[in-house]
Amino acid sequence: MHLYAAIDLLDGRSVRLLRGSFSEVTDYGDAVEAASALAGGGADWLHVVDLAAARSGTPAERSLIGEIVEASTVPVQVGGGVRTEWDVAALLAAGVSRVVMGTAALEDPSLFERICAANPGSVAIGLDHGGAPSWRLAVRGWESETPWSLADAAARFEQIGAAALVVTSIPTDGTLSGPDYPGLEVALAATSEVAIIASGGVGSLDDLSGLAGVNKAGRSLEGVIVGKALAAGELSIVDAVAACAQRV
Repeated sequence: MHLYAAIDLLDGRSVRLLRGSFSEVTDYGDAVEAASALAGGGADWLHVVDLAAARSGTPAERSLIGEIVEASTVPVQVGGGVRTEWDVAALLAAGVSRVVMGTAALEDPSLFERICAANPGSVAIGLDHGGAPSWRLAVRGWESETPWSLADAAARFEQIGAAALVVTSIPTDGTLSGPDYPGLEVALAATSEVAIIASGGVGSLDDLSGLAGVNKAGRSLEGVIVGKALAAGELSIVDAVAACAQRV
């Protein structure tokens, strides 16, 4: 299972939000320095999110993302406010290895399908859900709920060509309270081959070991995104990488 070390960007800094709330912001310093340290410590990927763009749809940290890509020795996955074909093309041209779409894809699946066809293997979708019982997905910086359920969206976007599904549990995001295993199992059961990346709630090595052992309908997780636990020093990058490697 691959470790995606997360860096969330806001006002030019590396930050973390609590459950996606812009009123609950913790500043963790220089984003480029954080990226270099995480990549140098053994992270398989960096997962970078432009938080302001996720809410507004207007790129806010494109220049800083370029600096992070240039400084990183590992692939960089970027999401947040990716709403157009131009956004995807610009990020890929800047050296980003994979782009994550959310709002625009869920509101216009045909747009997402065209972008995937033009950039095979390079475009993922973020499926951010509010948990049981509805597993309803949220968009626009988690400020709007959609008609999509997690299972229906997972199945549909695998079919139309997503390179990966980034499944985020909104209630656990930034809490360090543990992963949302039921939600991940919903996504795994609804799909057959597409890579699924877990996000939200990881706070300990036991959490990572548990995710590495997840198996539903013969399917396992391709990766896990870890943000606050690394930024806050709850986990070291070296120990986190080792825990993820328990299952190859």
